[in-house]
Amino acid sequence: MPAVILDGAKIAAQIRAEVGNEVQQLTADGLRPGLAVVLVGHNPASEIYVRSKVKACEELGFLSERITPPESSSTQELLALVGDLNRRDEIDGILVQLPLPAHVDSKKVLLAVSPEKDVDGFHPMNVGYLSTQRPGLVPCTPAGVIEILKRSNIPIAGADAVVVGRSDIVGKPVAMLLINGNATVTVCHSKTRDLPGVCRRADILVAAIGRAGMITADFVKPGATVIDVGMNKITDPAEFQKYFAGDAKRQQSFAKHGSTLIGDVDPTVAEIAGAITPVPGGVGPLTIAMLMSNTIKAAKLRRGQKVAATAAR
Repeated sequence: MPAVILDGAKIAAQIRAEVGNEVQQLTADGLRPGLAVVLVGHNPASEIYVRSKVKACEELGFLSERITPPESSSTQELLALVGDLNRRDEIDGILVQLPLPAHVDSKKVLLAVSPEKDVDGFHPMNVGYLSTQRPGLVPCTPAGVIEILKRSNIPIAGADAVVVGRSDIVGKPVAMLLINGNATVTVCHSKTRDLPGVCRRADILVAAIGRAGMITADFVKPGATVIDVGMNKITDPAEFQKYFAGDAKRQQSFAKHGSTLIGDVDPTVAEIAGAITPVPGGVGPLTIAMLMSNTIKAAKLRRGQKVAATAAR
């Protein structure tokens, strides 16, 4: 029996609708949540991401500001810009779009963002809040993973969870969120012995390693829930055939565009798993939805208001 497909776009739409209602309520109370996105230079991929973030803000009624310093901006100039945004009361969230130009000290710039406005959830103070289960801002993609599980009625408490990947952006925070949800969590990486064997113990398997189709059927326990965080582009026809032979719709798109997206999970895993997120349309749509949710959360936390006890809030 094929796996249940966990529709991230549908869940993201639910969250956006909830956030939109909260924006209306807060705005009626004289508090319109505001997000500033800083995009340095002209990285085409970053420009696409920023456009989608600003568009989502506008659709939901946020105050949104897109700030585009030139490519030549120095670390000091960007620190001054971030300092100005920290002081502006109408700005609740600050997002510095990565990557920054090579000559800029990215870590210093990100660290300068006030923790209470750090809607990416990357500041060490927010990492500490997550680790110690205090209210704070949680990285958007990991928070989205938890929302998919909760809203799909997949039990976290008591589950054996395996996270493949230990990045600061996804692997570590998603592991902490699962631990906070009372799962028993194993974090795997390139030095893990018998990786397939460890993964086969998982009731919940989160793949966030950044390698196309790495998680194959022999990594997965029958009936397990598989969350694929990976987003990899395939352009080689032979590689396309390896993963998508017989998929007429995907074949047509590949012929037209010369590329397709694949996660870290081999598509054949859908024949073994109990539930699985697709790529695209799984975890991806949740990232921007949770960014919007984090901006609401920041607006409330900054003013001493209570926030709902969901994964990100």
